[in-house]
Amino acid sequence: MDSSERLDARTLLFISIALLTWSSAYAAIAYALASFTPGEVAFARLTIGTLCFALLLTVRRVPLPARRDWPALAVLGVIGFTVYHLCLNYAETRIASGTASILISLAPAATAAVSAVWLHERLSARMLTGLGVALVGVVLVVLASGKQVKFEPMAALVLVSVLASAIFFVGLKPFFARSSMIGVTAFTLFAGALGALPFATGIGTAWHAAPWSHVAALLWLGIAPTFVGYMAWNAALHRASASQVSSFIYFSPPIAVLIGWLWLGEHPGLLTLAGGMITVAGVALANMRRRATPGMPPACDPCEQT
Repeated sequence: MDSSERLDARTLLFISIALLTWSSAYAAIAYALASFTPGEVAFARLTIGTLCFALLLTVRRVPLPARRDWPALAVLGVIGFTVYHLCLNYAETRIASGTASILISLAPAATAAVSAVWLHERLSARMLTGLGVALVGVVLVVLASGKQVKFEPMAALVLVSVLASAIFFVGLKPFFARSSMIGVTAFTLFAGALGALPFATGIGTAWHAAPWSHVAALLWLGIAPTFVGYMAWNAALHRASASQVSSFIYFSPPIAVLIGWLWLGEHPGLLTLAGGMITVAGVALANMRRRATPGMPPACDPCEQT
């Protein structure tokens, strides 16, 4: 499988929706943590997302994956949702936001590595160079935005989240070829919510005691970043390689800066703008289509035929 094919407009739209919703999650998590524990935040958002998917499955009559796939999908759900969100939430209570931003930005490189080993995706030198350039741009954006960067032991939890997301995204890819994307996503999310249940035994008491604004943050996390975001992201994964799609995660810090500029009036400096441009250039380089050899048809990603 080649990872250097051009992404179509629909795939880019799905990626954009996912990134916009995910970029709002970090602030919502920090807001909700004022009234809920990290485990309660993870369980609440995953449960709310599961209920949204249950409604969608009922209305559209989408079947669940075949029972033979349930064990593997359950494991992926626990890794991609339970482990990822628990580690990230606990880390956000102890480490600086800038540190988390930089470490999370390692996700595209981790996904590319897992894709190469697991799915045998061929990673071109152009893609690897583009991923490296984009990472440099992200680091510049984070540092120039004034966020504190301080590495400490708790930061290892973010690295666990990075690895969990890479395994989740790459592991789901083969299941999209034989099952509904919505059904696969719903099942893994349900497994993830069950996995987070032991960490949220006090959710009922906390829910009643929390102010409405903090409850609203949980509702937003469950509906926008979890339900809408993951459905859009997995739709993109269904249409393109995991390494290509994950390269766009580099856009999250620049998007956050842009939101702060438009919403909060936080004017970015020249170094921030330069970092954003470098990030865009790196992602563009990583996804630049390989030129076909004269007389030979262009390569085709078999995933686009499913």
